[in-house]
Amino acid sequence: MREKKRYIVFRIHSEQPVPYHSLKSAIIDSLLEFLGENDFAKAKPRLIKNLCNGKEGFLQTSPKWVDPCKFALALVHQVADQKIIIQTIKVAGTIKSGKLALIANKKFP
Repeated sequence: MREKKRYIVFRIHSEQPVPYHSLKSAIIDSLLEFLGENDFAKAKPRLIKNLCNGKEGFLQTSPKWVDPCKFALALVHQVADQKIIIQTIKVAGTIKSGKLALIANKKFP
């Protein structure tokens, strides 16, 4: 049976857009440090590349590991000599509902 996925939709508050590769390495490092290698493998986190634009992004994970992944995202404070804050907007079951949440959040920040 196919395993379900959850998408953590987040916004990055920073002075300039954050490059994808440095953001990915910072998030992966934070997840590894917080979860450890064994739980990291169980969570199966994946940063969706074509949905990350430097200010917003989607992190795919397993449903059981949503809360620990959200906490690990909150622990990221610096990427490539740039201070950032990652705000979780919504946990979505589909990419489409995550995009709709981003649009709704832009109207009412």
